[in-house]
Amino acid sequence: MGMEFYEVIKTRRSVRSYKPDPIPEDVLERVLDAARIAPSGSNRQPWKFIVVKDEETKKKLVPACHNQSWIADAPVIIVACARELDYNRGGYMGKLSGVMDAAIAFTHLILAARTEGLGTCWIGSFDNERVKEILEVPKGWNVAALTPLGYPAGGEGVFRETTDRKPLEEIVSTDKF
Repeated sequence: MGMEFYEVIKTRRSVRSYKPDPIPEDVLERVLDAARIAPSGSNRQPWKFIVVKDEETKKKLVPACHNQSWIADAPVIIVACARELDYNRGGYMGKLSGVMDAAIAFTHLILAARTEGLGTCWIGSFDNERVKEILEVPKGWNVAALTPLGYPAGGEGVFRETTDRKPLEEIVSTDKF
């Protein structure tokens, strides 16, 4: 098990085509555990991950994700939920501060999935209220992101290093902006 870390982050790709093959429970548990152990502000861990396997529920999520129908092709959809926090991170994030922590954990999950040969695609285009209704997410919680989770239809070949990222000198500065 496992790959070299930098290889994992270099070859993680957004996968939009999945095999129907089930994910072994031990693999799914390792991926979810990677999210569980992620850091969070003051160790609040304001997250809940919904593992959607039911075919009807996956189909209901498609229109709630602006008709990205391919998400339902994966054997699993993971929905990251964030608790609204009474904590104003940075002095401006307000009750959505928990979304930041959920995003950190979701990143752990996505990188762990890549390590396991599983594809993901961070879905940020969704109707929060509709997804919450479908999955019975309680008041005081929001959906941070969703991802299909499964083996890529294109096999391991889909995991290749991306060439469309900005160079370091464009995104990094020293001492001042």
